[in-house]
Amino acid sequence: MELSRASLSSVPAASRPRIAAPAPGIVHLGVSAFHRAHQAVFTEDAMAAAGGDWGIVHVAPRSPQIVGAMRDQDGLFSVTTLGPDGSSTRVIGSSAGQILAAADPDAVVKLLADPAVKVVTLTVTEKGYRLDPATGRLLLDDELRADLETGRSPRTVPGLLIRGLCARRRADAGPIALVSCDNLPANGHRVRGLIDTLAVAKGVSEWVQENVTCPGTMVDRIVPATTAATLDLAARTLGVRDRAAVNGEPYSAWVIEDAFPAGRPAWDQAGAVLTDDPRPWETLKLRSLNGVHSAIAYLGAVAGRETIAAALELPGLAGVLRRLITEDIAPSLVPPSGVDTVAYGEQVLTRFANPAIEYRTVQVAMDGSQKLPPRVLHTIQQRREAGAVPRWAALVVAAWMRFVQGVSDEGRPLPLDDPLADRIRARLAAGPSTPDGVVDALLGLDTIFSPDLAEDAELRVVLVEWLTALDKHGVAATLAGA
Repeated sequence: MELSRASLSSVPAASRPRIAAPAPGIVHLGVSAFHRAHQAVFTEDAMAAAGGDWGIVHVAPRSPQIVGAMRDQDGLFSVTTLGPDGSSTRVIGSSAGQILAAADPDAVVKLLADPAVKVVTLTVTEKGYRLDPATGRLLLDDELRADLETGRSPRTVPGLLIRGLCARRRADAGPIALVSCDNLPANGHRVRGLIDTLAVAKGVSEWVQENVTCPGTMVDRIVPATTAATLDLAARTLGVRDRAAVNGEPYSAWVIEDAFPAGRPAWDQAGAVLTDDPRPWETLKLRSLNGVHSAIAYLGAVAGRETIAAALELPGLAGVLRRLITEDIAPSLVPPSGVDTVAYGEQVLTRFANPAIEYRTVQVAMDGSQKLPPRVLHTIQQRREAGAVPRWAALVVAAWMRFVQGVSDEGRPLPLDDPLADRIRARLAAGPSTPDGVVDALLGLDTIFSPDLAEDAELRVVLVEWLTALDKHGVAATLAGA
């Protein structure tokens, strides 16, 4: 029997949704596993605590699999929390509709113009915004130009947003908040810049300035990709099959800039932190959690370790990561009031070591061209401006350079799942395969490395030293001798 409203009576009472089927008030773009285990849970708990019509209409930009499964299951899906000592599963009922944008983009535009919709949240990954990861500027490629300059139905996320805002203006549907829940530095500021650029192109700047806010956020929960084991565990626990099941760690946090002109769910009553400025939290998390995550992923994948937890067992890696946090990351940022960066980093390492979370190293390693700037390069930039040489952050970049060459220390192929994959391969093929040649080739990728980093002779020396060690001795021996 499949999960549905009709089959909920077969689900253990403690695992059933905490709310009845809600009316829509939020549109969410990007039906990721992370969103389902994070914002969807917070939103259900907020409605359970304080009521309100804040059901989420889930919009998948391209992939039909999850929205199809959710539609078949009356919008229901389950989240299993995996702790070191056991698990618990609950069904989430905060979804109020499901749309595949690629099949019906005009329906999404119409939805964004609905006065009942007061908030749009997004988890479309870094590349979905079409922002240059090095500069944050909008990349006006052919697809986005067509969304802006022709009458065709929109195909990009920015195109959907600006078409929806234009339709909302025509309908006099009132103000709205656009809330990025992706790991972008100053994500609210970046979405503001994106929307303002698009508004100028469409001639609606004044209305957008008066009616659209872009609250910044920090989101945090480790949510690995769904596997057959995820689905099996959910079925055993619930007594019904759930094709949209996800799992995640016990820890979950959400810091939100409280700038919602048409109201919001009572997320604060569900455990979220509402603040005037989430940027210190964003920076702390991007560098101390996501940056460390990437470090483990690249080093672990090249060493042949399948999961993050298994990679952390490499002798010497935990010590290297502690030095990365203490010597490079902590001096590069000002943490939120009352938060100690080093203690936060220790908590991160404990979370990553959870053996129940089988987060694959190659999954974390994907889209490195988009992730490196906010997670690692901004740390390097800050330390170089202070006159320091961030050796441990440079090791992370060298590990990425070793990873993108496509072969592990054991001689196994490594996948290069990256929007710049063709450019990366072309630059590697055009130069010598020596450490010097690889470093020079990859530093030339100007959409990843800013000119001051690409031309930094002292940083280049350190990168070549680390890449030489990784090439000559492998990850395990490099870590042991670090």
